[in-house]
Amino acid sequence: MSISILLPSLSPSMETGNIVRWLKKEGDEVKIGDVIAEIETDKATMEIEAFDEGTLSRIMRPEGSLDVPVNEVIGMLTALGGTISDRGGVSDAALSIATAEIEPKMTGAIQTGATTDRVFASPLAKRIASEEHVDLSGLVGSGPRGRIVRRDVEASVSGRPSAHQTAVDEVLPEPARTTFGNAEQVIRMYEPGSYDEISLDGMRRTIASKVVEAKRTVPHFYLSIDCDADALLKLRGELNATQMRADAQAMKLTANDFIVKALAISMQECPEANVVWAEDRVLRFKHSDIAVAVAVDGGLYIPVVRRAETKSLSSISSEIKMLAERARAGKLAPEDYRGGSASISNLGMYGVSNFQPIINPPHAFILGIGAVEERLVSRNGQPTSIRAFTVTMSCDHRAMDGALAARLLATFKAAVQNPMRILV
Repeated sequence: MSISILLPSLSPSMETGNIVRWLKKEGDEVKIGDVIAEIETDKATMEIEAFDEGTLSRIMRPEGSLDVPVNEVIGMLTALGGTISDRGGVSDAALSIATAEIEPKMTGAIQTGATTDRVFASPLAKRIASEEHVDLSGLVGSGPRGRIVRRDVEASVSGRPSAHQTAVDEVLPEPARTTFGNAEQVIRMYEPGSYDEISLDGMRRTIASKVVEAKRTVPHFYLSIDCDADALLKLRGELNATQMRADAQAMKLTANDFIVKALAISMQECPEANVVWAEDRVLRFKHSDIAVAVAVDGGLYIPVVRRAETKSLSSISSEIKMLAERARAGKLAPEDYRGGSASISNLGMYGVSNFQPIINPPHAFILGIGAVEERLVSRNGQPTSIRAFTVTMSCDHRAMDGALAARLLATFKAAVQNPMRILV
């Protein structure tokens, strides 16, 4: 008996994966729980384990295979006691049966022009089709096994303006629909040999798709506020110089640790802002789960600090460091980055004064934290030098209005400027 090995979904947003390497070769015996391959997803490189035992009779997707769809047959096992064909694989009959287990019958109908009530299309293609009022049943898919993908829907509307096109789209066009043409047209604009081509990995493609979708579909508005950081930095210095126990090392808290805790307690004081957008409703949360952007080579991850309002500064600091290390090693698990109710992106360490980050759906907002700078302000009519930073809040107007966002931002500023509240 032949058993198909399917490419599993290893993250919530995963639609395809790349085969990095096989840890078993054809003819090897496989036991339940054995790690058989490494798969690169849009988030990390992860291992897949065997759920059946037998002999690996055929590798159908070799190392280096790119954009393999989830639930695609990537290999075949021959159950113990079965036989392997002379060509080192399974029979054509067994192979077609295994493929039929995961390939929807409607796929053939789409490819041959037969009628069907179901449409084999990616979630993003369906969303764009709904926005642009495109009938998917009239399209021929160019994706794997005839699947309708984003570029097919976009091609059908290329001759007319988008119903949701905005000025932002002109500044940040979708990679597959750039105003400069397709890849070949762009390449022809430059002298051969004057550039190096760098293939996009799963992370870069996912980031490109997500930020364009967020800008096109989420109505952003922005609020900025300046925060006096003198008291926070003074308290941070005192805590870092304090050895809590004789056998313990001094803490190494960062300003970002204070910012995460300040936002967490502010969301508890403004619970109407602790929400995410869910299309026909909002979800209001009991705890503050804060996603913190971590830069890595070629992109970024946004792991989540759960129940941040209940944790001490030292616990938050340790957790962020641990998550950042795992992110840079490509070892984050789905539970490390799934969910969250708000995001923080801090570019202060790069000297950036202020910026307007893109919301990470379904979050209702994200804070962009600028650099702490020495500024001259007026206090009681006298010039005074302080250390301050600018916070820009990007908000989803569907989930929260300006007054609520302003109230949350004012509460956050009060917590930052009176940091003893963060410790209580």
